[in-house]
Formats: sequence, C-alpha cells, structure tokens
Amino acid sequence: MSTNRPKINIDSVDRSMLRLLQDDGALSNAALGEKLSLSVTPCWRRRKHLEDQGVVTGYQANIDRRTIGLSLLAFVQIRIHIHSDKSADNFESVMQSRPEVLSCHKITGDADYMLQVVASDLDAYGDFIERVLRKQTGVASIQSSLALREVKFSSRFPIPDEA
Repeated sequence: MSTNRPKINIDSVDRSMLRLLQDDGALSNAALGEKLSLSVTPCWRRRKHLEDQGVVTGYQANIDRRTIGLSLLAFVQIRIHIHSDKSADNFESVMQSRPEVLSCHKITGDADYMLQVVASDLDAYGDFIERVLRKQTGVASIQSSLALREVKFSSRFPIPDEA
C-alpha cells in the first residue's frame, strides 16, 4: 500500500480553516464560517472538500494520557533479521492493531521500525514486550527509550502561509 499522496492545492482561506480546525476540531460550520468571514454553505463546502481530498482525515479529542492512567511513554526501535514482504506485512499489521502503539514508522538507520508506545507502568510495558513484540517473526532486537519528562507534545502541523 503506497502512502504517497499528491499534494493538494489549497488557498489562504483553506489554510486558515486548517489552523482553526487543528485548534478546535469541534467547531461548527457556523462558528468556523464566522471566524473566516464565510457564510455557512461555502464554509461547509470548503471543509467537505478538504475532507474528501484527504487533507482532513478525521477529528478527535486530545486527551492527557496521564489522566487516564497511561503514565509510561516509550520509544522503541525494532531491528528485523528476516527481511521478507510477508514478515514485514505481518509485523505492520500487528502494530496497526495494537491500541498501545500510538505510532509505527519504517525508518532508515540502525533500526527498521520506530514505535511510540504507551502503558500504565513498567510492568504493563514489559508485558507488551513479552506478549507482543518478542512473538513477532523476524524481530532481531528491541531497544527501548523511556520518556522521563514530556517537554513538548503536539499533533498539530505547521500550516505554511503559501505552498
């Protein structure tokens, strides 16, 4: 599955809309239109177009992980010793299905994959390593780095003024 998407041409109003939606995805079309000096229908059309083109892929609430008991954040580097399409597909499929895996990236360098994983504590994280990661075919090494303090977290992208 290719993840390369063509770049979408968006104008300054679309860029402003994206900034506002990243700040508050729950904005109604009426409130969004008011902030953009648009009536509801053109605002809805622009928003729908951004969604249909895959620029806006969804809406979610931002949750402080610690308040729901996920105090451990780990960055995990995985090296694979069996490089086959089947083992990579299986590994990626398992990672996509695991709720504790926030992100999984195929990377360059010493490791093959970089994961961002949350857990309630060190014991729960250890269980994840033993029950999930060590059971994956082809995994040669697992290197974990635990976050001691979160200096910055954002899921917002910088929206350039022009493309």
